[in-house]
Amino acid sequence: MISAPELVRTLTRWLSSAAMASAPLFLRAALAVPFFRSGLTRWDGFLQLSDIAIYLFEEEFKLHIFGAEYGFPMPDAVAFLVATAELTLPVLLVLGLATRFAALAMLVMTSVIQLVVPDGWANFHLPWAAMAISIIALGAGPISLDRMVVRRFASEAYGQ
Repeated sequence: MISAPELVRTLTRWLSSAAMASAPLFLRAALAVPFFRSGLTRWDGFLQLSDIAIYLFEEEFKLHIFGAEYGFPMPDAVAFLVATAELTLPVLLVLGLATRFAALAMLVMTSVIQLVVPDGWANFHLPWAAMAISIIALGAGPISLDRMVVRRFASEAYGQ
């Protein structure tokens, strides 16, 4: 019969390995959702930005830097780039493909969003930044295309 301390150690090891396998996936999904949902609101059709998205970058969104407000340079291009990134980066994150780079790009986006909406740091930007940094540190995890790619290239490199 298994002793109580051994049972606790076994359950703890199992719980730890299950969490290590699933935590990166959940982190990736949690960070992807708000960006993807925002990206969906910016389009009127295939490669057709909504008028509202363009208006926001031209007139409403301002960078708050050192107590002054600055408009975005080339707001139409920035709106298109942001709208595209808000759809593609979350997909890459959920798939676990180029995960650290996607998380880094989302961390940069979060930093810029912080400059546009300085009051959002506690409710949105800080958790997003924490998730992005965690993903960069942990990587995609075992449930990811990154892991499959690494295994594929590792087996080719060693002639297996």
